[in-house]
Amino acid sequence: MPDIETGRSLADATALVTGASSGIGRETARELARGGATVVLAARREERLEALADDLESSHGVDAAAVPTDVTSEAAVEALVETTAERFGDLDLVVSNAGVAAGSDVAEMTTEEYERMTAVNCDGTFYVTRAALPHLRASDWAGAADDGGGHLVYVGSFAGQYPRPFNPVYAATKWWTRGFAKSVSAQVGDDVAVTVVNPAAVRTEFTVDGDPFEERFDPGEVVEPAEVAQAVAYAARQSPSVVSELDLYDRDKLTLF
Repeated sequence: MPDIETGRSLADATALVTGASSGIGRETARELARGGATVVLAARREERLEALADDLESSHGVDAAAVPTDVTSEAAVEALVETTAERFGDLDLVVSNAGVAAGSDVAEMTTEEYERMTAVNCDGTFYVTRAALPHLRASDWAGAADDGGGHLVYVGSFAGQYPRPFNPVYAATKWWTRGFAKSVSAQVGDDVAVTVVNPAAVRTEFTVDGDPFEERFDPGEVVEPAEVAQAVAYAARQSPSVVSELDLYDRDKLTLF
């Protein structure tokens, strides 16, 4: 049964999560599986994906598949989406989460650092969206009050909303993600729901100056990966309305401004 009167049941969905081997992606996969969704896990670290798939299947009794994928490869992303559709017969929900940060100061940033961020955060997001859209348009994932159609959820960032001095290139890729998500929604909104979720600092392996956020911050000090996962699942369940944008900040975040 749907979770709310006008909502969709995750148990009816086949979901694809990129960047699923750790952090937000891993917790999102767990949250979706907890709701009964079939989950396809995409990232580069195969052993982590396999272990997570086994855990989801044993803990929640759902189908889960590990599909090692580098989102910067157009061919790999196309193969990922086709493998999902062929194995499970459909694709209803895509969570575009893969992202990286590197370097900081523009004057000292290497070309490799710049290209890595734009390749993963921008190109990868585009490749996943382009490959998934035909399947999401054809999705018959119906809620209580609509005729179906899939859902695209983009994991953006607080960095994509406000100017900031630290790592302008990373911030720019997240501005790109947010703008892309909203413009994709304008283009395909009749057929596919689109949401962008913007967390502030999240306690994950995400590293700044060699210091992982999961070590820099104590539990509860900033946003937890599970909180972002819950926001993704909440947005995905909505139908026929859509959560266009959802921000997750630690309570005192905006006092910095």
